This record gives sequence, C-alpha cells and structure tokens, in this order.
Amino acid sequence: MAAPRVSKAEELLGRALRPFARVEPAEALDTLVMTLTVFTLLSAYYLLKVAREPLILLEQGGAEVKSYSAAGQAVLLVFFVSAYGALAKRMGRMKLLTSVYLFFVSNLLVFALLVSQNVAIGIPFYLWVGVYNYTSIAQFWALAADIFNREQGTRLFAVLGVGSSLGAMVGSQVARSLGVYGPAALMLGAAALLVVCVGAMLWVERRSRRMLAAGARVREAEVAEEHGLANESAFSLLLHDRYLLLLAAITLLTNWINSNGEYLLDRTLLAYVHSGALTESPKLFITQFKASYFYWFNVIGVVVQLFAVSRIMTRFGVRFALYVLPAVAFIGYASVLAFPVLAVVRLAKIAENSCDYSIENTARQALYLVTSRVEKYVGKTAVDTFFVRLGDVFSALLVYSGEKFAFSGGTFAAVNLCLIGLSGVVVFYIGREHQQRSGSGPAPATAKLEAATS
Repeated sequence: MAAPRVSKAEELLGRALRPFARVEPAEALDTLVMTLTVFTLLSAYYLLKVAREPLILLEQGGAEVKSYSAAGQAVLLVFFVSAYGALAKRMGRMKLLTSVYLFFVSNLLVFALLVSQNVAIGIPFYLWVGVYNYTSIAQFWALAADIFNREQGTRLFAVLGVGSSLGAMVGSQVARSLGVYGPAALMLGAAALLVVCVGAMLWVERRSRRMLAAGARVREAEVAEEHGLANESAFSLLLHDRYLLLLAAITLLTNWINSNGEYLLDRTLLAYVHSGALTESPKLFITQFKASYFYWFNVIGVVVQLFAVSRIMTRFGVRFALYVLPAVAFIGYASVLAFPVLAVVRLAKIAENSCDYSIENTARQALYLVTSRVEKYVGKTAVDTFFVRLGDVFSALLVYSGEKFAFSGGTFAAVNLCLIGLSGVVVFYIGREHQQRSGSGPAPATAKLEAATS
C-alpha cells in the first residue's frame, strides 16, 4: 500500500531537524511532538526536584535523612511495581499510561494543599517524587520505543534527548524563578504540565495508528487496548530475561554511583552552609545553589545532546556510547579524591550528570528498541524504578557505614571509583547481548509481532 502524502510543512520540519539527526519528512511531526512532550515532562520534574530539596534538607533531617529516604523508595517501589504489573494484566498500554499519569496529578494536588497548610511533608514528598520521576519517564520512553522501530529509534532518540535536556534546563530555571512563591506553586505548575503531556502522548499514539493503517510505517500489529498488556508479573519477567537482568544491573550501579555522589555534594554543601560564611538565608542559598547546579549540568547536557549524541550513536554504535559516562565519572571522582572541596565536587557532579542525562540516557533508552512490547512497558518500568532505587539502598547503607565509622569525603569518592570499574564490566556484557539481539534472530518488526500476539 502506498504511503500517504507528506505535506510541505513536514518536509520543512524534517529539514529543520537534520542538523541533529537524519529525520525523514514522514517522521518529522511525530518526532517533534514527542520531543516537546519529553521537554514538558522534564520541566515538570525539575519543578518538583527543586521543591523537594529545602523540604528534605532543612525541615526533616539533612543529607543523611535524604539518603535514608531514598532507600525507603525501594521498599515503596516493590509495592508500586507489583500494583503496576497487576494493572498491566487488565489494561492496554494507553489506558495504563493515562491512568498512572493522572493518578500522579491527583497526588500533586494533595501535596500542594498540605504544604500550603505548613504540614511537614519533606520525607513523604521525597519518597513520592522518586516513584513519580522514574515511572513517568520510563513510560514515556517505553511509548517512544513502541512507536519507532529499531532503525528509527537509533536515529531519532538523539532528537528526543534534546527535548529531555532542554526541559531539564528550562525547568530548573523556571523553578528558580518560582521558588520565591514556595513549594506549592512548583507542585501545581508541575501538575498542569503533566496534564499537557498526557494529551500529547495520546495524540501521537492515535496518529501512529492512523499512519500504520495507511501503510506509512512497518510496525507490529496493534494489540487491542481492551486486552491486558502482560501475562506475568514484572519481577517474574526479569528473572527469566538475561537482557533485562543486565539492564537492571547497569541501572542499579549507575544510580548507586550517582547517589553516592549526590550525598557527597549535599554533605559538602551543608558543611559550607554551617561554616558561618553565609550572609543570606540558608534555605534560599540551598535553593539557589541547587537550581544553578541543575541548570549548568543541563546546559552542558543540551550541547552534548545537540552536537555529539547522534554522531556517536550512528558512527560508533550504542554499545560504545555506554562507555562514555564511566570514563567521565572516573576522572571526576579521581579529582574529588585528590581535592575534596565544594567547587571540585560540584564540577565533578556537573560533568557526570551532563553525560548521564545526554549520552548515557539516550543510549540506555535505545537498548530497548530490540525488546518486545511487554519488556518495554512492564520490564522497563521495573528496571527504571525498583532497580534505580535499589541503588539508593546500597548508597544509604554506605552512608550509614560512613556515619558510623566517620568516613571522609575521599572514602566515598574511592568507593565510586571501584563501582565505576564494575559498571564497565557490565556494559561489556550488555554490548554482547545487544549485538546478538540486533544481528541474529527475527527482524525487529517480526520479533515485535511475535511478542505482541503471543
């Protein structure tokens, strides 16, 4: 069947996106809307990320309590992932996505009301943001990996990553401006943005179906939305899937390293705040410091996303891209080990996070292009939520040991250097498994069809 005609506007849009990746005219509108969607999603998250910092750091215990609360998210996620899997057995993908997003919106309205009444919600809100963040982002990328096939995703995910990086950068700046109105304003703003995201994803999915019916794109047959998405629980799926287990391992290690680094930054920041050098409110200083910190690693991430990610992935491949973050993080923590002061820790974390949010994030999402639909939605949600927070559990155990045995900042940096070496080994095995899935077995469209109709 002949492909539908492409409008002049789509041709122009495709050309406009060409400096960042090879975007065909028929793909341009979907790519743009998905990019704007993840831009909005990350903007909303950074409003919440800035809102949570003074609540947890100043109202309820400081850097150590923040670390322990992050570990508590792992326990909460065991129940959440189980509930999500139960819903997936009863709902199609879009009903599932919409229900979860709107549930989060209702939660934000409740939190905004509580904080406006001066209720201490630092720990509960911190726990909730951890569940919300990784679930909402995992669902977006699952949909993207479902809409685009493997060849398209390798090209186009770099463009979507631009929206992610820009959204984080803009969100941190907007949060900095709105911070004077308090956490409730940030929460309400995020809720409104999340509703916009839901509408955009529904529009793209429906347009994708129409394009499929017209023969414009070769994808798997659509599973009726009234049918359940999965036949087994998320954890059962992971236990029988070597590829997902490797992805879970690298996700755990990456977040363990990052959480250790965030604790080290918070600890160094609070030491400076309590040193007596401040001439302003500690709460305002921390809010401004964090907003600036988020802004700069996202600015660098945007530049890398715009001009490096697509070229790295198309020229060297997804597997090579996965080695960039360990290399940058190793240099950063080696510098912290030598010079454990706030300026050096801040620079190391900016470098680490800018690579994590650009090259690493895009490459990890592209790894799911060779998976089945149930692996994308159910398996990926478990990996990107529970195993991220399991990394926080290990980080909290390290923080507890550090408090008990009076570890120095250099000790935390040294532990991270060891973990980075281990992550390099896991990346090697992921690369081998990815190569097997990409180069052998049924073609991507056929594999997806078999998975969707099994």
